[in-house]
Amino acid sequence: MSIVVQKYGGTSVSTEASRNRIAQNAIALKEAGKKPVIVVSAMGRKGAPYATDTLIDLFKQAGSQNDGRNLDLIMSCGESISSAVIANTIEALGHPSVALTGFQAGIITDETFNDANVLEVRPDLIHKYLDKGFIVIVTGFQGVSEEGFITTLGRGGSDHTAAILGEALNAESIEIFTDVDGVMTADPRIVKEAKVLDQISYDEMYQMAVDGAKVVDFKAIAVAKRSGKPLVIKNTFGDAEGTVITSDQNIDLMEFDINALFTAIASKNDIVQVAVGIHHADERNERLLDALEEESVSMDIINFFEDRKVFTINQKDEEKTVHILKELALEYDLVENCSKVTAIGHRIHGVPGVMRKLVLALSKEQIEILQTSDSHTTISCVIRHEHLEKTLNVLHKTFNLSR
Repeated sequence: MSIVVQKYGGTSVSTEASRNRIAQNAIALKEAGKKPVIVVSAMGRKGAPYATDTLIDLFKQAGSQNDGRNLDLIMSCGESISSAVIANTIEALGHPSVALTGFQAGIITDETFNDANVLEVRPDLIHKYLDKGFIVIVTGFQGVSEEGFITTLGRGGSDHTAAILGEALNAESIEIFTDVDGVMTADPRIVKEAKVLDQISYDEMYQMAVDGAKVVDFKAIAVAKRSGKPLVIKNTFGDAEGTVITSDQNIDLMEFDINALFTAIASKNDIVQVAVGIHHADERNERLLDALEEESVSMDIINFFEDRKVFTINQKDEEKTVHILKELALEYDLVENCSKVTAIGHRIHGVPGVMRKLVLALSKEQIEILQTSDSHTTISCVIRHEHLEKTLNVLHKTFNLSR
């Protein structure tokens, strides 16, 4: 009997109807001869009583101390509640089920509290209950340090839990259930012609996650690629086939067509472009880079010229960055309210004219490109946020993504 890991997010466990749907899905797996392992997130989103952000707010109300160890303990509570409720729902339908914490499931991490790294998985207890015919429910987002402290795996941690367990249990597949039908060619709230992809490669999906798509966490994709396990994105509330995330070798490459090279387009908002007037020989170059690193300011798109440096940062880091620039007495300009748009496709490598076609398409619509960068699978551009909707729709049409 093969193991199937299913993960359900906060919206999927937030109502009685959706919890019953999860229970029915798990029972259907068992009746089909599979061994189900169900990973669950905390119920709902910020404002819901058991949502992780609600628990964080409660913690902060108690004082200004931000003890990562204690914060992890309260952040882990939402998933524990979800797992117990789902297990009880399944029991009420006549099937044995057990809820396990990350600790009981054997997910061992370091002590990087709030964003722990998984060191190993010891799934003996999971196997024990699966062999007894139980449907196993595991808290997402949780682990335990070698000294016994509860840890959490960072944002998107439940996806990471599912992928890690899929690898450790040698699962047949890992299914990520959410509130959309699968991975789409662009944000459907902005691009009405966006469509669900049948399949996408690990590398393409990883890039989409890093560049703004919120369907699945990038750490989960990295684990799935390492283990060679397919990730399937499905809708908890529908019956669509979903999107399979797999290796390039399992995806049929299309015949060469410069109008059909990209797979999808992702976008990120709250970007600030920083231009610093600084000569390459100025000793403040190194001091600037060191200071940004010390303050954990991440630079994204970077262009270094003879007399200036141009890079992008997240808006949340703007105040720290400006403070550093002033401390170093550097002249600078900021362009706030920017977005980063990234076109992603494994077919673009070595194909001439792709960047030209993208630039011309945006220029024709009077959309100013502030910066660009590219790799063997991506082309990114920084634009003003006011042009985001037009940019996504233009590129989606230009590269025939609704085909």
